[in-house]
Amino acid sequence: MQFTIFGQNSRQGTYILLIDICAPVTVSFGRFLGGRAIGLEPGKYLYVGSALGHAKGSFPLAGRLLRHASRSGNGAVHALRSELLELFVSMGYLRQAKSGVKKLHWHIDYLLDLPEAEIVHVVMLMGPLKVEGPLAELVASMPEASAVADRLGAQDARSGTHLFRIEDMSKFLAKLIKYLPLLLCEYS
Repeated sequence: MQFTIFGQNSRQGTYILLIDICAPVTVSFGRFLGGRAIGLEPGKYLYVGSALGHAKGSFPLAGRLLRHASRSGNGAVHALRSELLELFVSMGYLRQAKSGVKKLHWHIDYLLDLPEAEIVHVVMLMGPLKVEGPLAELVASMPEASAVADRLGAQDARSGTHLFRIEDMSKFLAKLIKYLPLLLCEYS
């Protein structure tokens, strides 16, 4: 299963991308750290984000996740993109596929654009709750998670980071799945 969904059927939400990096990479995350590159070892990584837009007729969560599962230029889309598209069509959020090509904008775009990085699972917390910060704090508090760099992916937050390396993914996911309903109840 490539998706885990919590919460109500909503066009908005907070999400977690589970990313597998298959070979060592060096990434400049846009203007983060003045464009200085960060080396990442092969392994499992996690990114926390949200899509809470309010534009009438828009589906921010579907649009954001499909965007993340795309690559710029002629890069092949992430393998789970077609299943993600089918999911959102079945939920009534989209009627047709949007282009799989994107311009790099957010910090995470620069990592997800690399062929060595593949999104392997998406956890969606559907609903308008603003839980991106608390969710990133929860991830940061878990011993299996280590921050890649302070403020990476979290430029609009006062502190923290939104990109983590995960040492034991199965142990981490078991804990996370246990805590997510509690987090949603606390902020609803």
